[in-house]
Amino acid sequence: MRTAYSVEKVRAAERDLMARLPAGALMQRAAAGLAVACADLLGRVYGSRVVLLVGSGDNGGDALYAGARLARRGAGVRAVLLSPERAHQGGLAALRAAGGRVSADPHGDIGRADLVVDGIVGIGGKGGLRPEAAELADAARARTVLAVDLPSGVNADTGEVDGTAVRADATVTFGAYKPGLLIDPAREYVGALQLVDIGLELPDPDVEALQHADVAALLPVPAADSDKYRRGVVGVVAGSARYPGAAVLAVSGALRGGAGAVRYVGPGGDAVIAAHPETLVHAGPPSKAGRVQAWVIGPGLGDDEAAMADVLASDVPVLVDADGLHNLAPARLRARTAPTLLTPHAGEAAALLGAAREEVESARLHSVRELAARYGATVLLKGSSTLIADPAGGAVRVNPTGTGWLATAGSGDVLSGLTGALLATGLSALDAGSAGAYLHGLAARQAASTGTPLTACDVAAALPETWLSVTA
Repeated sequence: MRTAYSVEKVRAAERDLMARLPAGALMQRAAAGLAVACADLLGRVYGSRVVLLVGSGDNGGDALYAGARLARRGAGVRAVLLSPERAHQGGLAALRAAGGRVSADPHGDIGRADLVVDGIVGIGGKGGLRPEAAELADAARARTVLAVDLPSGVNADTGEVDGTAVRADATVTFGAYKPGLLIDPAREYVGALQLVDIGLELPDPDVEALQHADVAALLPVPAADSDKYRRGVVGVVAGSARYPGAAVLAVSGALRGGAGAVRYVGPGGDAVIAAHPETLVHAGPPSKAGRVQAWVIGPGLGDDEAAMADVLASDVPVLVDADGLHNLAPARLRARTAPTLLTPHAGEAAALLGAAREEVESARLHSVRELAARYGATVLLKGSSTLIADPAGGAVRVNPTGTGWLATAGSGDVLSGLTGALLATGLSALDAGSAGAYLHGLAARQAASTGTPLTACDVAAALPETWLSVTA
């Protein structure tokens, strides 16, 4: 599992460690790791041309010391000092002693560089780059760029990008991942992400990203004495005369989500049975359909207040998506005794918060936390970096398998069914949302591996193989 920590926690851990180390030792650890990453990107250090974009903070010092190491190995290193009087003096002296120089022609040197190292702003930076730095960042876009700790101009704590920021091909971060490195929109600026361990001792994380092994440990495996009821039964209330396909797609995801059986309630029964004859179909209401361990309601449903009231009155976990999110009152969910999982996209989240969609998209971490707290529900905020927040607080989960291929009609319906099935097997709302998003993204990547456009049906069809690849 990748864990990410706020700037405040990282700074505190750095202070504690520096108090126990000789002066400058922590920066030398960071610079050593940075120099190795630079060498890996260059392939051949001797004779290469490296430009350092150096700000006034410790990131600039890290870049200068790393540049000195590269210069000693035969690289031609030039440092562009954005604030010459405030540049790290020890790092600058080390660079000069190793044969590196301060650039007299920043744009010319950048244009000839094999590698540009972004050491402009550190993790404490707020807002976009200032004009001079923004101009250099723009010039560097044609070269290979390695960011020191994080791309300058992105917010380390939130992933927000308020103005111009460096777009890196790779980022080397020190001691711990920072939330902004894992969350859009900042994640799009990070490139390949590498962590250099410098020995920090850290408390509980602010953000978590599950990996293969973590998801494999969550997925249910049938026991020798399992039957369809022990494996979990999920109920799906979806579809309408206008959108019968939503019912089929949600049931498709549910059937491939590990549950023992799927009960469908709604007007799309004929379409569902035609596609999936193993489905248990009922005309409704949901409370009369038979025993379930979780409900999924909303995809393509339209305005069916009676079905919503019936499902929310149940004492089992409920996943609410799409049309089910319309006019949803916080008090209604807070009154439930069983868990609720909401799965909005940015537009639906904005409506739930009474905010503009742009606000949600630019501040995704804040938005998902606010939704979970306000509605007393676990919230899965869909997007290229899907976020899952628990109403009790704690670390927000970020899904690492998201892909733009999922921006296709009906893929959210498949995710709802899949995640609802995981809820029915007994996973918590946080774990079901995390595992569901992970499998969903992985299935889309697999389905799109040929490079051809895919549909939601393709994503659903890829789920069994994806499941096996995770648990193998």
